[in-house]
Amino acid sequence: MEDKLEEKIKSSLVDGQLPCAVAFKIAKEMKVSPRDVGDAADRLSVKLSSCQLGCFP
Repeated sequence: MEDKLEEKIKSSLVDGQLPCAVAFKIAKEMKVSPRDVGDAADRLSVKLSSCQLGCFP
């Protein structure tokens, strides 16, 4: 599951970053928490952008 999540993140990047709204969409689609998406993004050294709630600084 972790590999699939990381692949989904990589394929969803916009200008090398992952928009916050996309991170939440990925979490919902993959039935994981937004925190899991954030942790996977951290492992990939991917920054999240356009965060609406301040969840991903």
